[in-house]
Amino acid sequence: MSHLIDVSHQITDGMITYPGLPGPVIEEYLTFEGSQRVYAPGTEFSIARISMVANTGTYLDSPAHRYREGADLADLDLEKLAALPGVIVDAGAGSAAVGPESFKELDVQGKAVLIRTGWDRHWRTEHYGDPEHPYLTEDGAKALVAAGATLAGIDSVNIDDTSSGSGGARPAHSALLAAGVPVVEHLCSLDRLPATGFTFFAVPVKVRGLATFPVRAFAMVE
Repeated sequence: MSHLIDVSHQITDGMITYPGLPGPVIEEYLTFEGSQRVYAPGTEFSIARISMVANTGTYLDSPAHRYREGADLADLDLEKLAALPGVIVDAGAGSAAVGPESFKELDVQGKAVLIRTGWDRHWRTEHYGDPEHPYLTEDGAKALVAAGATLAGIDSVNIDDTSSGSGGARPAHSALLAAGVPVVEHLCSLDRLPATGFTFFAVPVKVRGLATFPVRAFAMVE
């Protein structure tokens, strides 16, 4: 027997995911009432419309998010996004920088490596975007690439250090995406997953020309 655990945030009208980026606008395009003029009596439909930046909710970054010639969403193979054996890296309470020592004893070859920091407890609060959030270090990202990780995710506002001391560099994104390792940010509820023994899915829509997009991230746990 197995069960599914949702590890993605709900997207709602006007919500802010990342400080400085606008929230989505969700509205009706065709209402049930309006559709009655189009269809046969007793038949009605609702069609909605959403306008948003691609970095909304729990989303996946493709290499094109960082590199001009990188693979975009339409280029990504499903083998990098779905039915991946997963492993949890527990950052530990109060830890900010997650380095290679956090997973040196783990087998990450071919796996989705999800970094559990507990930062998702601040979701939809002013504290969520605090630049002192947990992140993956450059050495940590390079170690995941060298060890053959297929995907990397985190339950924080950014997988990179965004503090003033970072100088705007994004070494974790740079190392992972250069190696073709997709990044999933703003995960949640990772405390519901076991350390190993689960299968991870995070598939965005197949849009040519987009580099990031929300996903319904979930795990199948035996």
